[in-house]
Amino acid sequence: MIPSDDYEPPSPEPADRGWHDASPRYAFWRGMAVGGSVPGIILFASAAGFGALARDAGFSLANAVYMMGIFFALPAQVVMLDQIARGASVWAGTLAVSLTGLRLLPMSVVLMPLLKGPRANRWRYLLAGHFIAVTAWMEGWRRLPLVPAHLRMDHFIGIGIGLVLATLAGTAFGYELAGTVPPVVAAVLLFLTPIYFLLSLIATASGLSDRLAIGIGALLGPPLYLVAPGFDLLLAGVIGGSIAHFGAKARTRRAE
Repeated sequence: MIPSDDYEPPSPEPADRGWHDASPRYAFWRGMAVGGSVPGIILFASAAGFGALARDAGFSLANAVYMMGIFFALPAQVVMLDQIARGASVWAGTLAVSLTGLRLLPMSVVLMPLLKGPRANRWRYLLAGHFIAVTAWMEGWRRLPLVPAHLRMDHFIGIGIGLVLATLAGTAFGYELAGTVPPVVAAVLLFLTPIYFLLSLIATASGLSDRLAIGIGALLGPPLYLVAPGFDLLLAGVIGGSIAHFGAKARTRRAE
């Protein structure tokens, strides 16, 4: 979600007291702790659903865990798993996964400026970029404005590593549990992450354009999935966000 003109960042006062004289190591471990909080638990459950589906599709435990660590984006992993299970070529799977990754580009563009600081070098940017998926982005967008600029990179890398470890553990757990969990339960677990993302977006929406973007995007999603599958999320975001942005600006001008 791109910041709008009427976006009001959360007040930094409560967080400043917690970050007083904090070190990069403290920022990192505080970020790691997110993996054991509600976002990490939800990702663990979602990854368990993926692990169960991977076993049902004939994947080995090592392959399932490897996919989780390398992709770190459940839609991409499910798409690749589906393509391989259908007997599609690696190139077809690569193309399908690339299309699912397009939605992460605007999220990266929005979040990366928040990571600027004295400890933000090239390899840290590359590592942070790997962690930008729905949950890590949401937690970064919510937490980083409250963190001192020189600690943000360490904090976000800690968030990313903590969440990755939660998903790796969840994948292994779901894979071993697959024999006792019906496929429909595994599929339901996969939906926990997008539900959490939607609720977090609603909770953190600050301005009118934010709320409009969420509502319009939700309405456009189903028909765009039927019209342009693979591009539906991207189009819903671009179209819904644009309508919301210009609609909020027009209302502001009328109010003035």
